[in-house]
Parts: sequence; C-alpha cells; structure tokens
Amino acid sequence: MSRTIIALAVVGFFAIGGWLFLGGESRDAGPAKEEHHEEEHEGRHVELSAEQIKTAGIGAHAAGPVSIREVLPLYGVIAPNAERTGEVGARFPGTIRAVGKRVGDAVRQGETLATVESNESLQTYAVTAPVSGVVIARNANAGEQTAEKVLFTVSDLSTVWVELPLFPRDAAKVTPGQRARVLSSDAGLEAEGEVVHVAPVGNISSQTRTARIALDNPQLKWAPGIYVSAEIALAEVPVAVAVLSEAVQTLEGETVVFVRTDDGFAPRPVRLGRSDTQHVEVISGLAAGEAYASGNSFILKAELGKGEAEHEH
Repeated sequence: MSRTIIALAVVGFFAIGGWLFLGGESRDAGPAKEEHHEEEHEGRHVELSAEQIKTAGIGAHAAGPVSIREVLPLYGVIAPNAERTGEVGARFPGTIRAVGKRVGDAVRQGETLATVESNESLQTYAVTAPVSGVVIARNANAGEQTAEKVLFTVSDLSTVWVELPLFPRDAAKVTPGQRARVLSSDAGLEAEGEVVHVAPVGNISSQTRTARIALDNPQLKWAPGIYVSAEIALAEVPVAVAVLSEAVQTLEGETVVFVRTDDGFAPRPVRLGRSDTQHVEVISGLAAGEAYASGNSFILKAELGKGEAEHEH
C-alpha cells in the first residue's frame, strides 16, 4: 500500500510540473508572436534621403479635404473666342500696295496691316486691325486686288473657347455655369474653365449639339485647332480626407498609401471610398494633414519588394 501511494505521488508531481511547464510556455508564446508581428510590420519601410527622394521624383502631398467630382468626359477642339475676333477687308476696292503683317504677328487695335490704293481715287489708305490680338489668317499680298474678300482675321487669344460635341444622351446633363477641367495630353496642359453656352440647335450630319467652355489663356499655350479632352463636373461631394489617385498602390493584396517618415516612407493600409479622375476618398487608415507619397509612388513599392527579396536570400 505504501509503495502504491508513493508511486501515485510521483506521477502527480510530474503531471503538475508538466502542466506548469506547458502553461508557462503558452503564456510566453503569445507576446513573442505579437512582438514578431510588430517587428515585421515596422520592417516594411523604404529608407531614402531627401536627395534620393528628389532624384526619384517622388512627390509629397498632405492628405486633406477635397470635393470628389462626378464628371462627364467629352472630347473637342480649341477655337478662337469669336467675341474677341475681328475680320477686316478693304473699305474701297483697289490694289494692295504693301502688307506689313504676317500670320502669328501680334498687333494693336488700329495698327496698319496693309496699304491699299483705291481704284477710283487712286489714293492710298490703311487697312487697320479691328481688335488687339494675333493675326490668325491673312488673305492679302502686294499687287492683288482686294475685291470684297476678308483680308485679315485678328483674334485676342488671351481667352479661347473649347468646342465640345454633345450627343443626345448627354445634352440634358450639361448646362451653363458648370465647372470643367480641360486637358491636352500631347501638350501636357491642364486648366479649369466654365461652360458658357450650350447650342439650342443640333448639327444635322453629326446629330450633336455643341457645348462651349471659356478658358483663360494668358500665356497663349492653348492654340486654336488642337484636340483636347474635357471633364464637366456634374456633381461635387465634399470628403474629409482624400489623396491623389496615383498615390494608391496594392501591396500583397492590401490597398496602401506610402506615408512619409523621418527617413523615408512606410506603407499604410487604407480603406477607400468615392473617387474621380484626380482624387480618392480615404475612409480609414490616414488622417488629414499626414504627408504621403503621390507622384512616382510605384518606385517605393518596387524598392520595398526588392528589399524583401534580398532579405529572404
């Protein structure tokens, strides 16, 4: 009997000891795993100096409030502002004796463009610019008869029109006063304008109406005749936090934005909401005022992937 009691006591001792040993190990394992996960998360970081960031062309913006636009994309062409364009011919039929301006020349209102000798009086008189602007068409050469043709067309190109064809399904969506963004990808131009007119009648051959956007053009970069695209704002919804669309990247199945740190950038998972062609709403993961990588953020994604691959090897 005494041997049996001793044997049971020994077994109980080792059982309790084993339970304590295993219990202690499981308690230590939890924090160790969490600590490992935190270190792994913190390790996802791209270290770059200010000079490297500049060389790579990585832009930085602050997240913040914007208005997300519902837009109607359209395509059209730049045209002179007809309200600031003038045509001029000869007052009296005669012979053109001299021409002083070419297409592309800047002129002032009243400046002499050509000199004509009247067929009746044989006296000369000046053909002058009807408005200040640029000569955009010339139909006059020395020695020619003026007849009744237009000799010069002068346009003030400090403002231009964007002519956009509207198909019937879109015509009801566009009204004067709406804001619009105009882009020329070939010329690398972008500007904001306003719809100033929608034609009340349509074109028989194309079955379209014309919407017109007025565009400021102080540096004369928007040349009449070039094709452009436009986005007319149909509605605007204010959001508290948004980033530029190009800042959003996908990393290991997660949607992330690279957030600025003291020595580079780190990926931050985010949840997105509404978007337009420029911005996307951030519902969670990023606060207003936080700096993030906008332009060329794909470089950070590539650098992070390269660094992790090297670490695995």
